[in-house]
Amino acid sequence: MNIAIVLFPQVEELDFAGPYEVFGMAAKRYKDWRVFTVAEERVVKGSCGLSVNVDYTFAEAPAADIVVVPGGFGTRPGMENAALIGYIQRAGEGARYVTSVCTGAYLLHRAGFLRGRRATTYWSERNALAAMGDVTVVEERWVHDGNVISAAGVSAGIDMALYVVGLLTSPLEARQLQKLIEYDPSPPYAEVAL
Repeated sequence: MNIAIVLFPQVEELDFAGPYEVFGMAAKRYKDWRVFTVAEERVVKGSCGLSVNVDYTFAEAPAADIVVVPGGFGTRPGMENAALIGYIQRAGEGARYVTSVCTGAYLLHRAGFLRGRRATTYWSERNALAAMGDVTVVEERWVHDGNVISAAGVSAGIDMALYVVGLLTSPLEARQLQKLIEYDPSPPYAEVAL
């Protein structure tokens, strides 16, 4: 099971680090699972300044069973990056699941994976995604439509990754993995109205 995490300049760090943690811990349990990063260049700098050494360039990446496309400020210029969109298209064609977190849905849309599907994205970007056309945008934490699974913003990527683990193994395995990584959100100030 090859899980490709697609990176690009100005990617939102938690959009990829959350799913990476989930799939990476699963790979410790399932020895035939392998998680890797892939990008156009060998080093990618994220939205908050984190520099990431990438495992593979687009040209050399192995085939992927799962493709994870995170969001971030880099998705807007990324929609015009032929190498990035081309990789997502090629990798996604043979993948079991093509996934996005946050505005990674923009890249999935540009690559053609959201045509005629239901999808979600970051709360303030739903209208922009809907305006791209030929996609039904919904307000949900994650959406599974065919072999495409989209997640809302940032931490929803962790939920989506746990959901995918449950699909590939079992819901019990996903719950055990959730406990292993101690993912039990209880944010402070939840009672403060926005």
